Amino acid sequence: MMSAPLRRIAHLDMDAFYASVELLRYPELRGLPVVIGGRSVDQPTVQHDGSRRFARLRDYVGRGVVTTSTYEARALGVFSAMGIMKAAQLAPDAVLLPVDFDSYRHYSRLFKAAVAAVAPVIEDRGIDEIYIDLTEEAGETLALAQRIKHAVHDATGLSCSIGLSPNKLLSKICSDLEKPDGLTLLSMADIPKRIWPLPVRKVNGIGPKATEKLAALGIHTIGELSQAEPAFLQEHFGLSYAIWLHAVSHGLDERPVATSSETKSISRETTFERDLDSRRDRAALTEIFSDLCIRLASDLHRKGYVSRTIGIKLRYDDFRIVTRDLTLPAPTADPTVIRRAAGECLRRAPLDRKLRLLGVRAGTLLPRNALSQTVQSCQGELL
Repeated sequence: MMSAPLRRIAHLDMDAFYASVELLRYPELRGLPVVIGGRSVDQPTVQHDGSRRFARLRDYVGRGVVTTSTYEARALGVFSAMGIMKAAQLAPDAVLLPVDFDSYRHYSRLFKAAVAAVAPVIEDRGIDEIYIDLTEEAGETLALAQRIKHAVHDATGLSCSIGLSPNKLLSKICSDLEKPDGLTLLSMADIPKRIWPLPVRKVNGIGPKATEKLAALGIHTIGELSQAEPAFLQEHFGLSYAIWLHAVSHGLDERPVATSSETKSISRETTFERDLDSRRDRAALTEIFSDLCIRLASDLHRKGYVSRTIGIKLRYDDFRIVTRDLTLPAPTADPTVIRRAAGECLRRAPLDRKLRLLGVRAGTLLPRNALSQTVQSCQGELL
C-alpha cells in the first residue's frame, strides 16, 4: 500500500493589504507612515500646484479606530484596533486616509483569481489571506510558491508573503516571519530551530491573555510550551485547550484546506491587544463592533450570500465564551440590518467582565440569487 504524499500547505497573506492598495492610488506616500480608518476622514484634495493634500493624525478629532497601517506606521507603534486619538500621540504627522472597501474587495478578487490560475485548491480566509493546498500540484515547492507570488504581483501590483509547510498551523506562522514580500519554507525537522524559539503569541489562537497567563507560569516561547506537561497545562487551562496547546507546540495540525462551496456560516472576529471594559472602552468597542458588521456584510456580498441568522461571540478575560443569535424576519446582507441585529444580541449578553475577543457571525445562509428568484416567484403569485 502506498503512503499518502507529504502535504504541502501554503498560507498566503497580502502585505498590509488595505494600506498597500491605497499606496497604488497615492504612490507619493510610499515610505511614509500611513494610517487608514476613523470616521468622516477627509479625502485627499488636489492643490493649485497639482500636489495632493492629505489629512494628518494630529488633526483628527473623534472616537475612530485604526483599521490598518503601513509598516512605517507600525514601527511607530500604530496598529489596527487602536484608537486614532491614541495613535495621533504616537505618530502625529502620519497621513490619515478613509477606508475604501469597494477598492479592497476588487483587489481581493484579482489576487485570488491569479492564485487559482496556478493552484486551484484554495481555502478563502477573508479579504487578504488564503490557504493553498499544493500537495497534488506538479513541480518543485519553491518554484510553485514563487510562481504564485509573481502571479499575484502581475495581477495587482501588490506583494504578498507566503509560508509553506506540511500544515496550516505552521504555514500561518511562517507567512509572518519574513514580511513584507516574504517566502518561508519549513519542514517538521525545522521546528526546533525555526519555531520553538518564537514567542507563544506567534501561534494563531494564543492571544494576549493566554500569552500573559503562560508567562506567569514561566512559559514564554513555543519551545518552552512544548516541554510543559499536558497535565500541568490542563490544570491551568482546562482539558480541551491544554490538548490543543500541547499539539500546536509540536507543530501538529491535521486540518484540511477546506474548499467546499457549501458554506454554513461566515464570521468576523478580533482578539484585542488588551482586555477591554464595556463601559470605560465603550467608544472603542462600538467602533470595532460596527467595523466587524461592515466587514461581515462585505464578506456576504463577495461570496454571494444572504443570512437569516445573525449572532455574536464574546470571550471574556477568564476565557469563558458566550454566544447569542437572532433569527431575522427576512434574509439580509445589509450592514445596517446586521449591525442592528448584532446589537440586539449584544444586549442579551452579560457584560460584567472585561472582553478579550468580539465576533459577529452570519448563519442560515442562502445564495443571493436564490433569494431573488424566491422574491420574483412570490411577486408572480401575487399578480
